[in-house]
Amino acid sequence: MAHTPIIEMRGISKRFGQVQANADVDFTLQQGEIHAIVGENGAGKSTLMKILYGLYQPDEGKIFVDGQSATIASPKSAMRLGLGMIQQHFTLIPAFTALQNIILAKEKRKFGTLLDYQKAENEITELAEQVGFDVPLNTPIESLSIGAQQHTEILKALYHGAEILIMDEPTAVLVPQEIEGLFECMRGLKREGRSIIIITHKLDEVMTIADTATVMRRGKTVATCPISETNSHQLAEHILGEPVLQSWIERKETNQESPMLRLEDVTVRTGTGKNILDRINLNILPGEIVGIAGVEGNGQTELIEILTGLRKIQHGNLVLNGESVTNCSTMEFREKQVAHLPADRHRHGVSLNNRIDENFIIGKHQQKLFSRNAMLHQKNIQRFAFNALDKYQIRVGDIKHPIKTLSGGNQQKVVVARELSGDPSLIIAAHPTRGLDIHAAKFVHTRLIQARNRGKAVLLVSSELDELLLLSDRIAVMYNGRIAGIVIPTSDDRSKGLQEKDKQKLGALMLGLSSEN
Repeated sequence: MAHTPIIEMRGISKRFGQVQANADVDFTLQQGEIHAIVGENGAGKSTLMKILYGLYQPDEGKIFVDGQSATIASPKSAMRLGLGMIQQHFTLIPAFTALQNIILAKEKRKFGTLLDYQKAENEITELAEQVGFDVPLNTPIESLSIGAQQHTEILKALYHGAEILIMDEPTAVLVPQEIEGLFECMRGLKREGRSIIIITHKLDEVMTIADTATVMRRGKTVATCPISETNSHQLAEHILGEPVLQSWIERKETNQESPMLRLEDVTVRTGTGKNILDRINLNILPGEIVGIAGVEGNGQTELIEILTGLRKIQHGNLVLNGESVTNCSTMEFREKQVAHLPADRHRHGVSLNNRIDENFIIGKHQQKLFSRNAMLHQKNIQRFAFNALDKYQIRVGDIKHPIKTLSGGNQQKVVVARELSGDPSLIIAAHPTRGLDIHAAKFVHTRLIQARNRGKAVLLVSSELDELLLLSDRIAVMYNGRIAGIVIPTSDDRSKGLQEKDKQKLGALMLGLSSEN
């Protein structure tokens, strides 16, 4: 006999202007189930869950909770129905303690008016023990690790009565040790009869933790299947709507000894004198990809900024091809053949309202090929753009249209095509596949490997350990503004999974649990 689903969404549709985010979507969640929703960016996953949590209202469709029709007009309505949502970007108040954040809007009181922190702390401590969390409740959120902040969010949802948890990219900012701890918590909640929905793009994690997976593509549900009846390869094919090719480019051996780039005792301080980069020493050889790992906020952003002319250093030297480039400007770095794939392509990579062809020459517009007497040479620009479109297989309607009309993957391809033109010596790649689908990410990976094989030096900053282990010859881990250690990936076949011990070693360094310095 079939059980009544704890959540059932029927025929959900939602439009934002001309964009159809959800189109007649059905979704079902059983009690005590961990259900993963997967799909490319823009597939409609987050929109569907924001409708379930009352952040958006559907244009069409119905929602049933425990078999009863429900109108979820707001998050408060959702919480009354036993729903809680842990969003990718936490909603905690940094200056408040973990305890204050958890009890906010549900404070325990004594004598009718006074806050009873002790009673609340006792209840939350007991709740934390049940799910295996060790959160210092009286510590301000801003002083807690990312993992502890996430645990606080989960405790807050449970304290407010959540029987159903919606988790948006729950492992995106966690290191391997924290991920396993989160999975143990999720399994414990499942044993207690609670239900969990996770939105994710990490298919290996889906296969590890989920009971069921629903695949969305272009706003529609294209498949729902038990995990026991599928695999990550089949899920990837559902996501893309076509077979996934497993080809991988060969990595050539290089024997260079002289560094392309040297960082010597590089130090960057804040206005208050705190070191955000603390005596960084690092070499990058020609024909090498050096990855940079670390929990966000440990100096990776500042490292990129000093290598692209966006920030000055207070001490130390930067040496490129034997020449000092300390505190050079952005234009000077470009002239010295340094390419930059920025972390935020919309803010620093493209000009959204400008034409597609014009975006191909950003930063290069003063070259004689593209301008004459301060006037742009449109024919040469268009010829250059058409060649890049063909070489990099970028799909566009009309190169005169604004680049914002392209998909995120094709926008990133434009950035890659522009930055890798002119044969740069050093490539600074900051989160180059963030937000990209499988095909677009593979395209970027291939171009970085090709550049490496041609003797270029690549500095790759990424929050994805799988990406770092797949591409890097060496991985430097940053912690507290310093290089905590260097890990050399030990996987012999990079296309067939990566050794778990490498991830564990990286995770320990990222958490400051070990150091080679």
